[in-house]
Amino acid sequence: MLDRIALILVIIGAINWGSIGLFRYDIVAHLFGGQYAAVSRVIYTLVALAGLWCITLLFRRRNTAEA
Repeated sequence: MLDRIALILVIIGAINWGSIGLFRYDIVAHLFGGQYAAVSRVIYTLVALAGLWCITLLFRRRNTAEA
């Protein structure tokens, strides 16, 4: 379950970074009151922690019965 939540947050972060790179538009900042608003900073932090968690997915052994 934690893996799925982390993956969802990483996807949200990727979409946000894509919009910043392509359109210079920060979706999270727009929705939550600016880049330095407390809620925005919490979301940025959660996305960063989720990204770090997803690094562990690269090194886990996968059970062939699950695949």
